[in-house]
Amino acid sequence: MFSILLVCLIVVSVFMTGLILLQKSEGSGMSGSSAASMFGGALTGAAAGNFLTKATAWLATIFFVLCAALALVASKSDMATRQSDLRQEIIMQENAAPTPAVPEN
Repeated sequence: MFSILLVCLIVVSVFMTGLILLQKSEGSGMSGSSAASMFGGALTGAAAGNFLTKATAWLATIFFVLCAALALVASKSDMATRQSDLRQEIIMQENAAPTPAVPEN
């Protein structure tokens, strides 16, 4: 489960980074001519800004949900590991109890 969530988080991160780089900034950024050529001019002007902003907001929401889910899964996994280690330690302590000394004859 952890691995699946981690891969999803990485994919969302890459897409979100790409969308952020495509958005128009004060210096025009990468969205100037590259966005128009990549999308055939369909996402230019206000339509591009609106779509990219909404898509980035959705990806950011998904990113934070995945982060929270990863933290939850990791904490449960860590708790299970601690409980297992504690059980093994108790068993080792019980097995290591001193045996009564046998008198030598």
